[in-house]
Amino acid sequence: MPAKKLKPGELKRIFDGKRFKFKTTKNLQGDHSIIGQRRAMKALEFGVGIKSHGFNIFCCGLPGTGKTTSIIKLLEEKSQKEETPGDICYIYNFAEPDNPNLLIVPTGLGKELQSDIEQLIADLTQRVPQAFETEGYEKLKYQLIQRYKKERDDLLENLEKEVKKHLFTLVKIATGFTVVPAKGGEALTQQEYMEISEKEKQKYEKSRPEVQEMLNSAIIEIRNLEKKTQNAVLDLDREIASLTVGHLIRELKYKYKKVEHIIKFLDNIENEILDSVPVFKSALQQNKTPDKLPVQEDPTDYFDRFKVNVLVDNSKTEGAPVIHETNPTYYNLMGRTEHKANMGMLFTNFTMIKPGALHKANGGYLILQAMDVLLNPYCWEALKRALKNEQIRIEDLGHQIGLVSTASLNPEPLPLNVKVLLIGNQYLYYLLDEYDEDFAKLFKIQADFDTEMERNKQNIDDYVSFISIMCRKENLIHLNKKAVAEVIEYSSRLSGDKEKLTTRFIKIVDLLRESSYWASKNNHDVVEAKDVIKAIEEKEYRSNRIQEKIKEYIGRDIIMIDTSGEKIGQINGLSVLSTGDYTFGAPTRITARTFAGKKGIINIEREVKMSGPIHDKGVLILSGYLSGKYAREYPLSISATLCFEQSYEGIEGDSASSTEMYALLSSIGELPIKQNIAVTGSVNQMGEIQPIGGVNYKIEGFFDVCKAKGLTGDQGVIIPPQNVQNLMLKDEVIKAVKDNKFHIWSVSTIDEGISILTGLKAGKLKDDGTYPKGTINYMVHKKLKEYSEKVRKFEKEEKKKK
Repeated sequence: MPAKKLKPGELKRIFDGKRFKFKTTKNLQGDHSIIGQRRAMKALEFGVGIKSHGFNIFCCGLPGTGKTTSIIKLLEEKSQKEETPGDICYIYNFAEPDNPNLLIVPTGLGKELQSDIEQLIADLTQRVPQAFETEGYEKLKYQLIQRYKKERDDLLENLEKEVKKHLFTLVKIATGFTVVPAKGGEALTQQEYMEISEKEKQKYEKSRPEVQEMLNSAIIEIRNLEKKTQNAVLDLDREIASLTVGHLIRELKYKYKKVEHIIKFLDNIENEILDSVPVFKSALQQNKTPDKLPVQEDPTDYFDRFKVNVLVDNSKTEGAPVIHETNPTYYNLMGRTEHKANMGMLFTNFTMIKPGALHKANGGYLILQAMDVLLNPYCWEALKRALKNEQIRIEDLGHQIGLVSTASLNPEPLPLNVKVLLIGNQYLYYLLDEYDEDFAKLFKIQADFDTEMERNKQNIDDYVSFISIMCRKENLIHLNKKAVAEVIEYSSRLSGDKEKLTTRFIKIVDLLRESSYWASKNNHDVVEAKDVIKAIEEKEYRSNRIQEKIKEYIGRDIIMIDTSGEKIGQINGLSVLSTGDYTFGAPTRITARTFAGKKGIINIEREVKMSGPIHDKGVLILSGYLSGKYAREYPLSISATLCFEQSYEGIEGDSASSTEMYALLSSIGELPIKQNIAVTGSVNQMGEIQPIGGVNYKIEGFFDVCKAKGLTGDQGVIIPPQNVQNLMLKDEVIKAVKDNKFHIWSVSTIDEGISILTGLKAGKLKDDGTYPKGTINYMVHKKLKEYSEKVRKFEKEEKKKK
């Protein structure tokens, strides 16, 4: 393809808003379907539909491509058709209090059961005390106690008679009863006993073992009587409690008769109360029981053990849950056990277990930002562990990492059935896939969101629908036809392609918001094209301080850029700079110095480690081109230096390799290069020009500098022909081209480019291996040959000297 001077019509694909049938976007209903992401949506639909283990989804793409919006919309539609999972509860484990039991009940029953248990506790605290305060209970209990007292008194009376026969008497002391010597039926004091004769003492001591044995037997019988009576009272209490508790429990059992786990839970409550009636009665009187509770449990409320902790209530959930966790800390993801202080100590129980996002999403879908999960300590490993084991285990982070060894709760793990969707960029996806061996096993689906889509009729119509929807959703001023056309053109510019539209909808929505603002400020009923243009210009103005500074420095010759005249070995290259989310182009002076030698082409940036590998590769390609074209008959003997002048940061990319080639040819052949022309384009070893990125920014960057220094009518930019399809230039540049004040050429080869830059013919290789006299290639070939001869002569003389 020969060199071509581009026409104004080739510099931008203008969209004619007249093709629209509507007056404003207010007249449109708007379609809520997701646009421009067919590949990603198919992957999502497959990933959501397949239920096999490990088919979780990683959604990758640049920010603002609608990943989160698309995912939520798809899942909300899909989840409506799926079954709502049951409610997740934790209840007291009467056998092992430190290990609360899991209770999963049908949807909506969690809160209802919780309320019924609260009412049961209220009824128990009211009715049970009443049952123990009835006259019948008191009478029965009194009879049991009186029977015990009578039997005890009879036993003591008989004991008294027996010990008197042996000259002893029964005396009551603080710890019970004892026997002491007696005389005349009266107990002897210690003094009186010491005064009796030895014979009498021997008589007493002889009887003492038998009497003591009588006492011991009697005491054992009395204790047995006490136990028997206590058991009888307990049986009475249990019977009385059973009449009240059993009635209340039976009502709940009938209500929940279809839920086996709830029936078992109610049986455990009833058995606990009946097996611990004294403790229960004590709790009713004092509302506390410091014994019979696990060490770490708060002793201030005995009745907490009967409650139901509804961890997840799905009563208001329609279909499967869709949870978007925006702050995935360890506890927000996995759940936690809270504590409260009492008497200077921290206590907990199963009622203070709180759910994490995995609990809430169980049976449905969980959406997470991948970077947030990775940045929060221990979250990524915890998430992987839960997905691998298919269960959620609530653990205190201090225990898990071994920093705390105090007692804590260990709730029963919850079986996990969830589809996790991670949102991130491609780089993060590739890193995880490469370095985390579990990632590929757990996230088998990649939904890749594109940044662009075809600029065709269907997609444009979808775009217009999207604009209409966003205006309604955010209460923005609607757009007329010409304003919509400006948005379409802006979208193509963002995509960097005439044939494409951007799918980074966040930028389009921001443009709609800002355009609405300027329309309102200008008292427009609808957003007009000039409002959209104003929004674009103002956004650029807010961000282009650095760009303006560079232009200022160029204008003051602080940054040295020529836009007129001719120089040997000097050329204007074009680079793209970014400051945050703002990108712009700027010219850079590239120089080359050549001389006889064998060092080859020295990249000064590389020598000082300011050059990236791609730029280094581009420079090395230049040697291949020079050797292949000019050194077929003799070795290439050249030393050259290439430099990006006034560059104080790293250089990367090969888009300036053709520019460097032109500078080298100019220096070798001593050919002046026009400084009014800037160049961009990569080159291969065959001398073919290859496409580059950021072509619009580069052209506009040089145009701005030429405009600031004064347009002369002969200034312009050389670009690769493949980049013509990427041109979506500003109207100001197009007007200048139309008025012949600025020019843009596309060239396919180095020969075409150097001809424009020097005004000379490149010259084609003749059959005899030479180039036509007076052409660029002739002069370069001649100079390289001279370099070779000089080097050979120099080496020969040096050899003779040695």
